[in-house]
Amino acid sequence: MTTRLLNDHKANLIGSLWMVAAMAVFAVEDAFIKAAADVLPVGQILVIFGIGGALVFAGLARLNGEPLFVKDVVSRPMRFRIMFEIVGRLFYVLAIAVIPLSAATVILQATPLVVVAGAALVFGEKVGWRRWAAIIIGMIGVVVIIRPGTDSFSVLSVLAVIGMIGFAGRDLASRAAPASLSTWLLGLYGFFAVIIAGVFYSLWQAQTYVRPSLEISLFLLLAVLAGVAAYSCLMKAMRTGDVSAVTPFRYTRLLFGIALGVLLFGEELNISMLTGSGLIVLSGLFIVWRGKAAKVPAPTAPASGKPVSGKPVSK
Repeated sequence: MTTRLLNDHKANLIGSLWMVAAMAVFAVEDAFIKAAADVLPVGQILVIFGIGGALVFAGLARLNGEPLFVKDVVSRPMRFRIMFEIVGRLFYVLAIAVIPLSAATVILQATPLVVVAGAALVFGEKVGWRRWAAIIIGMIGVVVIIRPGTDSFSVLSVLAVIGMIGFAGRDLASRAAPASLSTWLLGLYGFFAVIIAGVFYSLWQAQTYVRPSLEISLFLLLAVLAGVAAYSCLMKAMRTGDVSAVTPFRYTRLLFGIALGVLLFGEELNISMLTGSGLIVLSGLFIVWRGKAAKVPAPTAPASGKPVSGKPVSK
């Protein structure tokens, strides 16, 4: 038993480190995209980023002997997944292009709260009043950050909120996706969705693509590599330790995003940002804790019928 506990603890520790690494590299990806958005149209960034990521995941799938197309790719859950991926990617990239990276990153951390609410409403998962209260408090944290109705409110912050909702929908659709689709195929078609988002936005904006400089090309290449590396680290994390032990470390992305925003882009924090961040993170951690507690089986009475923990056994 002791050996098993030690192995579980080691797996959770390694999984947590993979999760922290994933969140750090995701933040780096965002920073490179934001830097590129100062020069290139958003649609062009999405197309280049999508092509790069799709090529990498297609190569990984072929290395694993997987076909690049199977009939489950066009299943209903996958169609929803691609639709939400388009919304999430497009609006989140628009957000980090026009609002502080720190603000967009913080708002994105509300995604797990929306996923839990969606799981209850769409899949009928049981969510008690405590977790519903935590979801509401987390959403209040988002409102505190964007501060609607005040002089400091920017409608552009809504872009990050829409992107967050898109990513939550993608995660929910991923849960319903056929099990036959591997991580590499999900990544491949996820990046295809990014290409579609870029093409649609470019056509809508009637944007003319520009030739990127060597520096901007390097930024985009590093963004693609960071995105693929982060995705791989995330999959490693979710498959190494217990989900309940690893998931809370998703919120380290908030720390990395804020740090990069302050250090690289000269962004400033304010009380609303810190307060909203605290509400979102605490709500998310509470939901993870409640979900873990709900899965712990209640102590059962031994066959002798003797009391458990000093309490009489109900007949």
